[in-house]
Amino acid sequence: MKKIFSKLKYLVLPLLVGGIVGFIISKFIQYDNLNKPFLSPPQLAFPIVWTILYILMGISFGILGEKNLLDSKSKFLYYFQLLINALWSIFFFVFEWRLFAFIWIILLDIVVIFMTINFYKKNKLAGLLQIPYIIWILFATYLNFAFYLLN
Repeated sequence: MKKIFSKLKYLVLPLLVGGIVGFIISKFIQYDNLNKPFLSPPQLAFPIVWTILYILMGISFGILGEKNLLDSKSKFLYYFQLLINALWSIFFFVFEWRLFAFIWIILLDIVVIFMTINFYKKNKLAGLLQIPYIIWILFATYLNFAFYLLN
């Protein structure tokens, strides 16, 4: 039982960050009122996808933690991308700073790519588990820019 809790601790932070941000932005999301670009998913897809991505983040970080492969650079990249990710949602939904959010998400793209490379060099599985995250935020970058142009 102790071993299970030891592994679950890595899931708590990303899910907590996602949950707090989701709570903060929930009153501000006006997705249905926006002009949507081509390939826009339904609003219901976002919490499902993000929950899966936060779990994958935690698993990757946990793999490195359990194998004592976390160094200061890995920790910095992980926590920094969580912060950038959380702030993007607030910039985009709460403040409606669409252009600023677009620039901000490019920073997120870069940091997540560096984090993924860093994780992959330490443990291939930990890095590969971040590929869906990269794909999703690149897609979100497209959506962000398109929402900016259309709204």
